[in-house]
Amino acid sequence: MDINAELEQDWPGLARTSYRITSKHTGNYNCLAWAIEETDRWWSPLPDDDYYWPEGIPREVSMSAFVQAYETLGFMVCDDGELETGVEKLAIYATSDARPQHVARQLPNGLWTSKLGRLEDIEHELDGLSGDLYGTVQKFMKSVQSKSKILQENLN
Repeated sequence: MDINAELEQDWPGLARTSYRITSKHTGNYNCLAWAIEETDRWWSPLPDDDYYWPEGIPREVSMSAFVQAYETLGFMVCDDGELETGVEKLAIYATSDARPQHVARQLPNGLWTSKLGRLEDIEHELDGLSGDLYGTVQKFMKSVQSKSKILQENLN
């Protein structure tokens, strides 16, 4: 089975939308990190995980915790995923009980990029990942600040 068929098996919506693989398979980072362009560590709010999570943010899988985590980097909740010049946007996918499962980042061309677990990164339409695994997009966030500047400030 080729890689596209494998991805479409887990995310059937990809077959109905346009997408392309943009990286090789890697376990160096996950979607929570990739959403803010980090490629050297995993983010996880699970209390038993030894992964990064912003200090002072509840270590729980909840929409509130995810929003608070990205707020530490200058993101704020916004109304939609419409492309805006000079604005970075995130889309948080969650199940029907509002349990976050995935985060995607908007690209300058209006499409989105996602890290699929330990698999590849892809460029995709938002609806392509909606379904049983990730649920649907339930929250958008935006930032007008440079993530690299905020990350640097947080390190100092």
